[in-house]
Amino acid sequence: MLEKILIKEVVAPVLIIFFSFVIYFVASKIVKKLVKIDSKRINERKKKMIVTAVNTVLKVFIFLVALMMILEIFGIDTKSLVTSLGAISVVVGLAFQDLLKDFISGFTILFEDQFSVGDVVTIDGFTGTVIEAGLKSTRIKAYTGEVKIISNRNILTVINHKLDTNVQLLDVSVSYDSDINLVKETLTSVCEKLTDELKLPVPANCLGVEKLSDSSIVFRIEISALYDDKFGFARIFRARVKEEFDARGIKIPYPQVVVHNE
Repeated sequence: MLEKILIKEVVAPVLIIFFSFVIYFVASKIVKKLVKIDSKRINERKKKMIVTAVNTVLKVFIFLVALMMILEIFGIDTKSLVTSLGAISVVVGLAFQDLLKDFISGFTILFEDQFSVGDVVTIDGFTGTVIEAGLKSTRIKAYTGEVKIISNRNILTVINHKLDTNVQLLDVSVSYDSDINLVKETLTSVCEKLTDELKLPVPANCLGVEKLSDSSIVFRIEISALYDDKFGFARIFRARVKEEFDARGIKIPYPQVVVHNE
């Protein structure tokens, strides 16, 4: 009789605790491997956040299951306990529903890899660099220095400017007296030279005449570059176009007012 009691109330709980640790250890190893498999773009900080978050959930779940099994061994009615915990969890959930929404949205952002620290994003019309991406909130810093703190539950749509190359469109105006064939030849030459010099991922291209405005013919150039480079490359293109136009005698018009005296 004493042996049965020892087996039931001493050995069984020890075995449950032992196997709980084994299950948690194996599950955490699997989580780490899964994160490494699908982590081409995920940085080390985000990997750690994902692994920590998932392991915390696993730890709590395994602990609760083991606790219920041990309480059953000692003859405690776990069904009524689960019912009580369920009622408490409903009350807690209602009280902290916004916080829970933030954490669920934070998990979604992490697992879908919508953005990472260092990415340039636009959220709710605010564009800036992500300086912190947590489970509760995200901080974005604008070019001018302002920092916007957004609760993750309020992030409904995200424009990530760093996932792929960006297209920059440059409009160049020339006088109506200009030879449009010479202008296109000049702009095409600039595109070819700067594509090689700047090592653009996609060749720059002169698309041709974009529109006929009141005082000029407008040509359009298409440049594909990474977000961090596109503004600087656009400045280089404008300077090179001006130099080539001066060398070939192509005039860039400026507004003029003609007054007629009767």
